[in-house]
Amino acid sequence: MTPKAFKAAREKLDLSAAELGRILNTDPRTVRRWEDASGTRPPNPIACRVLEWMLNGYRPPEFPTDN
Repeated sequence: MTPKAFKAAREKLDLSAAELGRILNTDPRTVRRWEDASGTRPPNPIACRVLEWMLNGYRPPEFPTDN
């Protein structure tokens, strides 16, 4: 997954970098680095897989809800 696709997936899920960071147990700055098109730190493959699962309907317990 490219940095641009990673960011598009996060935005499609309506998640902030901080929210995705909580789900992935990583710092929001790391999420933003994965989304940086300069390619100095490409998206983590496991994070990409989790994003794909969430795009397909999976919602982890940490996923924000509108209660």
